[in-house]
Amino acid sequence: MDEPQAIEHNGRSPGGKSPGAILFMCGLNAIRSPMAEAMARSMLPQGTYIASAGVRAGERNPFVDVVLAEIGLSLGRRQPQTLEELEDDFFDVIITLSPEAHHAALELTRANAVDVIYWPTMDPSATDGTREQVLDAYRGVRDYLLGLIESRLVEHRGSL
Repeated sequence: MDEPQAIEHNGRSPGGKSPGAILFMCGLNAIRSPMAEAMARSMLPQGTYIASAGVRAGERNPFVDVVLAEIGLSLGRRQPQTLEELEDDFFDVIITLSPEAHHAALELTRANAVDVIYWPTMDPSATDGTREQVLDAYRGVRDYLLGLIESRLVEHRGSL
């Protein structure tokens, strides 16, 4: 997958200090955003608040558990949640992973000073083939998001 261009709605550069609260968003909060949440939690400072949510209600995807376990991570008992189900709604940065989530985040933050950044990410659930081929698609998304989190959130703290 190609390195995405960060697209922001407010034109501000997200440079400076690391965000204290990050929300990852995708369509159903079943694959991409919970994967990103789990990996970011393991890589960012402990005081960073990290959550994920979907635009619509989704169901937990067992392939996510498999590919996260391969790198020593787990979602635990966490279930997909929608924006309405979030306990907190204050975030410094919302990172959207699908067009639907990006549009919803822009609408949600229209009157707020929140950076909305788009990391276009393939939906691996559209992959057909053998179990191994499907798992490879999920691994590809995992590794892609891992690389973005590492390069944009960990290595260059704040240069999303």
